[in-house]
Amino acid sequence: MIEERTLPQIVDMGNEKIRELLKHQNFGHLGCCRDNRPYVIPIHFAYSDPDIYFYTTEGLKTEIIGENATVCLQVEEIDDRKHWKSVIVTGTAERMTSQQDIDHAKELVEAANPRLLPAWSIRWMDQWVKSNIEAVYRISPEILSGRMTIAQRDDTDE
Repeated sequence: MIEERTLPQIVDMGNEKIRELLKHQNFGHLGCCRDNRPYVIPIHFAYSDPDIYFYTTEGLKTEIIGENATVCLQVEEIDDRKHWKSVIVTGTAERMTSQQDIDHAKELVEAANPRLLPAWSIRWMDQWVKSNIEAVYRISPEILSGRMTIAQRDDTDE
C-alpha cells in the first residue's frame, strides 16, 4: 500500500523571515564565552530592528560580557519535529549606561514580556544574598542566520 507522508526539508531563512521570528518571539538562549569556556543562559529579549535588548541582574553573565562583549543569541519556534525555525544572531553586547537608554530598553522589554516587571522591583539584601543590580544591554547584530523546515511530499511504499 502506498502511504502519503510529508518529509521536512531544511532551508536557509532570508533576512525578512529572520526579522519576523525575532519580532514575535521574546525568549532565547544567550551564549557568551570567557577563557575558552562557553556559557549559555535563557533570556527574555525585545527586538527593535536592528537591535536586540535584554534586562538582567549582575552576575556571571555580566562579568563574562564585561570581558568579552561578543555574544550570540539563539531563538527558535518549534511546532513539532517537522515544523520549526531557528535563528542565530551574533553581535556585540553593550551595557546601557544612560538613564534614557535604559528606560527605552526597559519599555521595549516590558512590552515584549510584561511578566518581567516584578523582577525589576527586587531590591533586597541580607547577609546571605547580594543585592540585585540591574543590567540592561543592547545587542548590535553583526551576523544573522536562520534555518527552517518546509514540508515536501514523499509518496513511497511503506
